Amino acid sequence: MVPNTLARRSRCAPEHPLHGVVPGCLDWPVTRWQADGDGTEVSLEDARRIAVHAQLLDGSATGVLETVRRLGFLQLDPISVVAPPQHLVLQSRLGRFERSALDGLLWDERSLVEYDAFLWPVESLPLLRALMRRRRLGQATKSDRWWKDFADEHAAFRRYVLREIERRGPLLGRDLEDRSKGSNDREHHGWYGKRLVGLMLEVLHSRGELAIVGRRAGQRVWDLADRWYPATESVPLREAEAALKEQRFRALGVRLERGRWLAHADADARPVPERATLLSPFDRLIHDRARTEALFGFHYRLEMYVPPAKREFGYYVLPLLVGDRLVGRAAPVFDRKNRALRLLGAWGDTARLNEALDALAAFLGAERVG
Repeated sequence: MVPNTLARRSRCAPEHPLHGVVPGCLDWPVTRWQADGDGTEVSLEDARRIAVHAQLLDGSATGVLETVRRLGFLQLDPISVVAPPQHLVLQSRLGRFERSALDGLLWDERSLVEYDAFLWPVESLPLLRALMRRRRLGQATKSDRWWKDFADEHAAFRRYVLREIERRGPLLGRDLEDRSKGSNDREHHGWYGKRLVGLMLEVLHSRGELAIVGRRAGQRVWDLADRWYPATESVPLREAEAALKEQRFRALGVRLERGRWLAHADADARPVPERATLLSPFDRLIHDRARTEALFGFHYRLEMYVPPAKREFGYYVLPLLVGDRLVGRAAPVFDRKNRALRLLGAWGDTARLNEALDALAAFLGAERVG
C-alpha cells in the first residue's frame, strides 16, 4: 500500500519531511549549509511579535519572489473555497498582486520549483536534491524504503515512463499507458486507485528523476528532471537537513522548547502594525495548531473533514489576524460565477473584519455580499 502520508500529502501533519519528521508529507535562498545557534529566550509577548514579523504579516512584504524566499515555500492544495492556499498566503502579506506572476516565476523565469506539493525558491534545489537522493537510496526511513521498493518492484514500468518522456518530451499522466505489472489483480493505492501511472509519476518526481514543468487545464506536465532543473552543487544529506531546519526556524521566528519561547538570531520584536488580514488555514503562522494555541491562545481546527453536525464553526473558516493577535474568524466563500464574495458567518472580535474582507474581495475582483 502507498503510505498514508503520500495519500494525504498536502493536508497532513504540520511537520515537514525535509526535517526528517513526516516523510512524504511536504509541511529558503541558501548560501551556507549550517545552523545559526539555538535561539534566545523571549517573553510570550515578544514571541508573538517575532512570529508575525518573521512571517511578513506586518506589511513589510514587497514582492512575490521575495516573499516566497523569506517564507521558504508555499503550500499547494486543490481546496479553493475562496482561493488556492498559495494565493491566500501571498494575499495576506502583499494585498493585491498579479496571480500570473506566480506562474511566470515557475514556468518562465524558473525562479521557483514545484516539489512535493510545495513551491520552493530555486536556491533551495541543492537541499531538495539531497532529499531526492535519500529517497532513491531508500536507507533513511520506512517511507524512503517504500519509495525505493516501489520503483524497484515496477522497474520495467519505470523504464517505460522515463523512456516515453525522454522520447516524446513533456507529457501529461494521461498520455502514458499503464504498463505496471499485475494489472488484473493489483493492490489499491489510496487516491491513485489501481491505475499506477499517477503514482509512478509521483515516485519518480519524489526521487528527482522527473520534474513538474507546467500545467494544462490544471493537470501537471512532466519532463525529465535533468532537462528542467539547473545544475547545482551537491550537498551532503546531514548538511541539507541542518540547513532546512535552520531556515524553518528563521521563517517561523520562534519555537517552543520545554516551555520556553526561543527566538532566532534575526528576530524582530518591535511592536507590529495594527493591520487586519484573514489567514489561509494552510498559513505557516497557524499551520501547527498546538503552536498556534500556545502562542496566541487561539484554538483553531480546519473542519472540512468533520461531519457537518459536529462542526463548531464551518467547513472552511479563516482566522482573523489584527496586529500580533488572532482575534476572530470568518467563513467567506467566493461565488466565481457571480464574482461575489459572500460571508457565511463570523465569530469573535470582528471589529476589523470588514477591512480584511474588502482587501480579499479586491484581490479576487469580487463584490462584497453580506
